[in-house]
Amino acid sequence: MRADAPEFLTVAELADLLRLKERKIYDLAASGAVPCSRATGKLLFPSREIREWIAGHSTGPANPAARPLILLGSHDPLLDWAVRESRCGLATYFDGSLDGLERFLAGEGVACGLHVYDPASDDWNVAAVAQARDAVLIGFARRRRGLVLRPDGPQVENLPSLAGLRFAPRQPLSGTATLFDHLAGEAGLPVGTLTLTAIARTETEAVQAVARGEADATFGLETVARDFGLRFVPLMDERFDLLIDRRAYFEPPMQGLMHFCQGSALRFQAARLGGYDLDEVGRVRWNA
Repeated sequence: MRADAPEFLTVAELADLLRLKERKIYDLAASGAVPCSRATGKLLFPSREIREWIAGHSTGPANPAARPLILLGSHDPLLDWAVRESRCGLATYFDGSLDGLERFLAGEGVACGLHVYDPASDDWNVAAVAQARDAVLIGFARRRRGLVLRPDGPQVENLPSLAGLRFAPRQPLSGTATLFDHLAGEAGLPVGTLTLTAIARTETEAVQAVARGEADATFGLETVARDFGLRFVPLMDERFDLLIDRRAYFEPPMQGLMHFCQGSALRFQAARLGGYDLDEVGRVRWNA
């Protein structure tokens, strides 16, 4: 394993990942059914042996095809930075939340970044990943999202006042596009009244279109607007989570990234960038 990745899981961490009560974890340890160590005076579970234990109790093909070490889904500047700084070894293919989810379900990556709003539950991502199997949804960040405009541009204060302006859209399978369509409908803004520019495939590209004067506005992140010195009109806070393959979670690349995300460097960078809340980073939100 990587030197900076945790070699042991606590009772609570193992209970979350196995979707069991902590009492059941204690019972498994007492019976010797699950590998554990008591050398420190409390129960700790060696990650490598836990991976082997899970594999030994799996059904299906004896040697399932390994997922490629690719992080899919939505683009997030802080996550992108964390992947590089952690040196976890993951490659990235960011082309929208729903595109990433489709690819994850097809086994094309080990994890997927998501910010998919479900109006029925007024929640994020849980409904979208309900069909996933042997996966866990881990919290990463809350992000402030709103309208990004040039300081010397049209004085827009809300969604209806975008009518008639040049707008930089995101790709149809992005969480941003589906969320904007939902909010525009609620606000009474017909999307057809916007003059759409070329599709932007990342958060940064959308804001760059405004900064270059190619668009009057976009629906973007506060952190990126700050980078380009642009005006930002906040509309909401959204939840950005990571859907992770359960087997891959225990492997060194994902363990390296998750360990880095629990450290002070990520919080320092988030505070420097602005527009992030990391109070729930690493929290298990859903477990298949």
